Amino acid sequence: MELAGALQLGELAAAFAALPVFPLFDTAYFIVSVLYLKYEPGAVEMSRKSPFASWLCAMLHCFGSYILADLLLGESPIDYFSNNSSVILATAVWYLIFFCPMNLFYKCVSFLPMKLIFVAMKEVVRVRKIAAGVHHAHHRYHHGWFIMMATGWVKGSGVALMSNFEQLLRGVWKPETNEILRMSFPTKASLYGTVLFTLQQTHWLPISEANLIFFFTMFMIVCKVFMTATHSHASPFAPVENFICPVLFGSVSSGHASHHHDQHGASHEVSHPPPSLAKSKEELNEGTRKRKAKKAE
Repeated sequence: MELAGALQLGELAAAFAALPVFPLFDTAYFIVSVLYLKYEPGAVEMSRKSPFASWLCAMLHCFGSYILADLLLGESPIDYFSNNSSVILATAVWYLIFFCPMNLFYKCVSFLPMKLIFVAMKEVVRVRKIAAGVHHAHHRYHHGWFIMMATGWVKGSGVALMSNFEQLLRGVWKPETNEILRMSFPTKASLYGTVLFTLQQTHWLPISEANLIFFFTMFMIVCKVFMTATHSHASPFAPVENFICPVLFGSVSSGHASHHHDQHGASHEVSHPPPSLAKSKEELNEGTRKRKAKKAE
């Protein structure tokens, strides 16, 4: 029974890994990506003032991971735009979300039950892109572990890593939102996932690629659907990171903060005279008034 169950699971994973992502899953990926663009402050106004800039931002949200991966591997960054079907599909999704009469399309796809389905389908595409990025880099650099991990990482989270450049197209500059400094859950998950796929590709992880795609996709779907449904930004990796990071990298020192506080405290004390000095001045003023009153008498 256990062997039969394992064989059935292996067949299920193989069938899932062979499932084509175009056009159904790609459409869901484009819908969620353009939705996140529309959520950005000023994105709707920009689409009215400069539709071309809005379209460019949408293309970066849809294809930014391919652009970064091609740059890393020394290929043309516009190579993926030769795929006319995908570009036309992404353009149609952008137009419907931003310019559909009465916002009907946007209201339908942003309806929470529908959105959760699209979010789950997007994670299917994300994991496939991570696996494809690692496989592509392994084909060119057989022993380049870090190249495989970098390529798979940008394939899974290239949109987030290009967020500052995309902000410039919208006329916004927020360097403090750099994804490297503050990684979101998809970026962290893509990083951890690409490590697993690199180990699998180099035969250090005893699992088939189809099984790894299946299990990691299920993990990503459960996490992202739960986070979207509950509007949560808490990372599932946080408990483990909070335990491991202080051990490996130490905790943030509070010495600088206390020194900063002491400096502010000293300046505060200098700007306000001590109560004894203030009282002595008041006494002097009172004595001066009394002497003037005596002279007047």
